[in-house]
Amino acid sequence: MIKNYPQFSFGFAIIAFAELFAIVNGFDELRYFTKSAICISLIIFIILSVKRKGRFTKRIIGGLFFSLLGDIFLMLPVHTDTFFICGMVAFLTAHLFYIFAFYVDASNEVKVEHRNALPVFLVYMTFCVSVFLYLRPYLGALKIPIMVYCFVITMMGIMAALRYGKTNFRSFKWICWGSILFIISDTVLAYNKFVAQVDYAPLIIMVTYMGAQFLITTGTVERKYVKKN
Repeated sequence: MIKNYPQFSFGFAIIAFAELFAIVNGFDELRYFTKSAICISLIIFIILSVKRKGRFTKRIIGGLFFSLLGDIFLMLPVHTDTFFICGMVAFLTAHLFYIFAFYVDASNEVKVEHRNALPVFLVYMTFCVSVFLYLRPYLGALKIPIMVYCFVITMMGIMAALRYGKTNFRSFKWICWGSILFIISDTVLAYNKFVAQVDYAPLIIMVTYMGAQFLITTGTVERKYVKKN
């Protein structure tokens, strides 16, 4: 990954380091720039790197754009449920864009043996239901919105996994790991917000989040369409 895109990887590493530095030192105003730069830089990277932008690429860019909006809402100084819900809706929309993008490959008519779609579905859905049932007593009026969000991000992970054999393996691998990191990031965020404070939660959330978006983006740039057998 770093070998393929040394300049971008180095630039993104600087942004990631600046974001973590701002978190550790409590520089909230600096984070308006560092956190926003995450998705902005990834969007620019895709635009400059992908010559032919089909449905897949455009939807990933849409997902990054709504992720940017979600980041902005969650950074607003007045921490109310209203801004949290706006951020959640923005990220939910981002995941829908990712789902529709991954569906482009998952619905490819190329034949793939032993896709194990049912086990993948069961593993992801079991995790989704378990997390929601654990959080449910702490959610109050947000039970329904959180349930919907859990379902959507789980479907994002499932669709990423179902790209196996439908695209080149490098793209599949990076995007699949990116989707898993995204789920981990949001799980930690939800536990930290609704259940109990987690040590170093902001760092854990942002490291996994930045890793997720970076992997999804590089997987998009590396994507090659697999033709039907």
